[in-house]
Amino acid sequence: QLQLAESGGGLVQPGGSLRLSCAASGSTLNYYAIGWFRQAPGKEREGVVCISSAGGTTNYADSVKGRFTASRVNAENTVYLQMNSLKPEDTAVYYCAASRDSGSCNNGMSYWGKGTLVTVSS
Repeated sequence: QLQLAESGGGLVQPGGSLRLSCAASGSTLNYYAIGWFRQAPGKEREGVVCISSAGGTTNYADSVKGRFTASRVNAENTVYLQMNSLKPEDTAVYYCAASRDSGSCNNGMSYWGKGTLVTVSS
């Protein structure tokens, strides 16, 4: 059974950067597309980015384009989310999730991590 664990969240000032990690255990990530999602207080969960199993395709939400970059190192069984130029509205719990569809996050996510909190505030 694939298990996912996010790390790297914390408190950062506006304009700052953070890198989140999503580490997998129990199985290889090689065949899964990975999505990063976030849920802000009082809001619905939203998709941030989806990265295909080989890392060749990424699809970003408009709100993070040009600021966030997803990458993966399958040999390390880890997916990363580099977040730059952070804004207060990026404050949320960030989750990674795995889809059995290697190329898309649009057909449902099968496995979820527990999330890591990112707070952007001065």
